[in-house]
Amino acid sequence: MKRLDFKTLLTGALAGLTAALLVLGASAQPSFFSALLYTASALPILLVGLGWGNVAAIVAVVTAAALGAVFISPFFALIMTLVTLLPAGWLSHLANLARPASELGGPDHLLAWYPLSDILLHLCGLVTFAVIVIGVMIGYGPDITDPIVDLLITSVKQQQPEFMPDPAATAQTKSLILLMLPALQGGMWVTMLFAAYYFAVRIVAASGRGLRPREDIPSSLRMNRNSIFVFLAGLAACFFGGVPALIGATVIGTFGAGFMLSGFASLHFRTRGKDWRLPALILCYLASMLMLLPALLILVLGLGDTRKAIALTPTKDADTPKQSDTKI
Repeated sequence: MKRLDFKTLLTGALAGLTAALLVLGASAQPSFFSALLYTASALPILLVGLGWGNVAAIVAVVTAAALGAVFISPFFALIMTLVTLLPAGWLSHLANLARPASELGGPDHLLAWYPLSDILLHLCGLVTFAVIVIGVMIGYGPDITDPIVDLLITSVKQQQPEFMPDPAATAQTKSLILLMLPALQGGMWVTMLFAAYYFAVRIVAASGRGLRPREDIPSSLRMNRNSIFVFLAGLAACFFGGVPALIGATVIGTFGAGFMLSGFASLHFRTRGKDWRLPALILCYLASMLMLLPALLILVLGLGDTRKAIALTPTKDADTPKQSDTKI
């Protein structure tokens, strides 16, 4: 047992070291590639959490945070923990939760795993919390976003000297940018962290260490029904202005990304077996990235299909090696 514990601790420490190196590499050269490195830093935490359990995940998170505090700063370590390490560790913990299916009214010989819809709900909540806390820490507000708009207007004036911006339109643009940045940041981070979770699950399943069964994402990835109320509350908060509007915009971005993920999953499921499936999916992905209306349609599709799909696997004592999903 001691040897096994030592291996678990060592595995967690190595995963934390890997995550810290990825984050340090991402912060060394800010670019689009750095966002991929930040996302990849969640993979080691997810891998050890899914394959070796909570102890290894905790060791990995603590190791990565400690290295970030030593080599950069405690502030940097706190941001890294909130944005990447903590969500990754918590997702791996939730993914490994299971209980007898009989507690949910199912057969006695099956285990019911924590629903993927609730895992996505937790991810949206964690990213919302992280964006809000970081916004408070850096003093996010017009003092940060207004210079960006002013710089953009100055750049346009240099290229087109006859351009004369309308003060009212400029004020509206500044207000819009103030709300858009936390929404876009939160939505992008939910999407990228879920992608990291998806790849981690596949890697652990391929290695044979995974406890959770590999689920059929198109049929099981949906948002929890309660997420609709949170999304609507965020939408309503945007009309109050000030801090409530900033919080509401963050909620719209994070939970909206969750509904878009479930919308795309539903689209994959609905187009199964169709000859035109591949070109249609490619067109939908491209259109949603380039235009607002297709993205809104995918969002509405996710809002209209909320449910739980619980993965079931046989217990160790069961004779039936069959796996199924129960939709609630």
